[in-house]
This record gives sequence, structure tokens and C-alpha cells, in this order.
Amino acid sequence: MEEEFEERGPRAEKEMSFLEHLEELRWHVIRALLSIAVFAIAAFIWREPIWHYVILAPSRPEFWTYGMFCKVGSLTGADFFCIEELPFIIQNRRMTAQFTMALTSSFVIGLIIAFPYAFWEFWRFIKPGLYQNEKQLSRGAVFFVTLLFLMGIMFGYYIVAPISINFLTNFKLDETILNEIDLTSYVSTVMMIVLACGIMFQLPVVVYFLTKAGIITPEFLRTYRKHSIVVILVLSALITPPDVISQILMCLPLLLLYEISIVISSTIRKREEKLALEENI
Repeated sequence: MEEEFEERGPRAEKEMSFLEHLEELRWHVIRALLSIAVFAIAAFIWREPIWHYVILAPSRPEFWTYGMFCKVGSLTGADFFCIEELPFIIQNRRMTAQFTMALTSSFVIGLIIAFPYAFWEFWRFIKPGLYQNEKQLSRGAVFFVTLLFLMGIMFGYYIVAPISINFLTNFKLDETILNEIDLTSYVSTVMMIVLACGIMFQLPVVVYFLTKAGIITPEFLRTYRKHSIVVILVLSALITPPDVISQILMCLPLLLLYEISIVISSTIRKREEKLALEENI
């Protein structure tokens, strides 16, 4: 009993009631929401430069990604990679749309910027309930979750979103048809792609905790590898625009992350087996 008490850490000295847990969780949630609100307000105040240099940037040919494609194309002799124009204009067709989009984009940007702190707040609530060995194994959880989330956001913004925009706006049924994209459609497409990539990149973290909980094993992941490819393809089709290129771009990093997840799960299993063997000795 003494070993178990020591293993649970100092929080075990004081047993908290259900209502006390709810009260503590409430304050963590409030602080997380306040951090999102602060950054959202800041984003709304500086909405004009944010919209010009961030949100609307992939709609212009001088965007960084298109420039890199052109440089790669010039090195390989494929000039068609250079994008000189994007044949569409963005229009606002509703009186309240610009104000609504300003609020929506400010909230999403606030969520992205405040994500590390917000997750840290929730982790502070969860961590005291872990055993000492679980705390040691979960070191760096906030760092890796944040890193993967930001990697997914950057991948979605710089790779998937501009390629999707380029493909969809250049796809024409007839030259007489003009692409006049509604503001709401453009913003919702970009934000959906970016946030979806940020969430999907959390796959290794999810696998880590599911393996620790004994729900999945590396053998399970290897056995259902082919099934996972189908699931990833379906998810990619749901969260990306209906074009094959965007789906492939989404699938490739997810397949890589799936293979990394197998390695992570296998490492955890070997470590647990080693600890169990040492305890038996």
C-alpha cells in the first residue's frame, strides 16, 4: 500500500470529491477558453493584415508554395509547374458574410495560436491522476502534441490548401465559365483543410495512449495495415476537396504517421515487457 501511495504522487494525499474535480476542471477550461479569446480578439483587431497576408495569400500566384513549385519545375525542366495566374475571383454575396467570416477566422486563428497553452491546461488536470511511471513515460506530451499539431497546420496551409485551390480553380468545363468563388466557400475550404491536417497529425499520440491503455497492440496495427489504408483514403476524401491530388497529399503523411505509430506501439510494448520481467525477477 505504501508503494502504491508513493507511486500516485502528492495529489493522493488529498482525496478530492467529484464536485471538487469538476470545480478544478472548470477553472482549467475557463483559462483555456480565455487564452483562445485573447488571441481571437487580437486576430480580429489585426484582421486586415491577417486576411491579406495569411488567409487570402494562397489565392494569389505569388504565394510561397507556388514560387517553390516554379523553382522545382525550372530545375527539372517542367515549366508547367510555374503558376502565373489563378483564374478566379473571390466575391461576397451576403451582407453579413464579411463580418461573420471575420469572427470565424479570428476564432480559428485564436484556437491555433492558443492550442499549446490550452492543451497544457487540460494536461495539468489529467497528469496528477497518473502513476509515477506513467508520468515518466508521458514526459514531453505537451511538446509532441503541439509539434504534431503545428506540423499538420503548416502542411495543410502550405501544401494541401494551395494545391487544392490551384487544381479546383483551373479545372474548367468550358472556357466561357467564370470562377467567381463565394467568400464563405473559400474560407471554409481553407480552414477545413488546415484544421483537419492539424488534427489528423495527432495519430502517433493517439496510438501511444491507446497502446498504454492496452486497447491496441503493434500486432493489431500490422494486421490491419491494409484496412487502415482504406480508412485513411476515406477520411482524406471527407476532409479534403473532391480532387484526387488533395486526397493523395493528405494520405501520404498519414500513411507515414501510421508506420511511425507502429514503431511507437512496438517500443512501448517492449518496454512494458521488460519492466514486467524485471519485477518478476
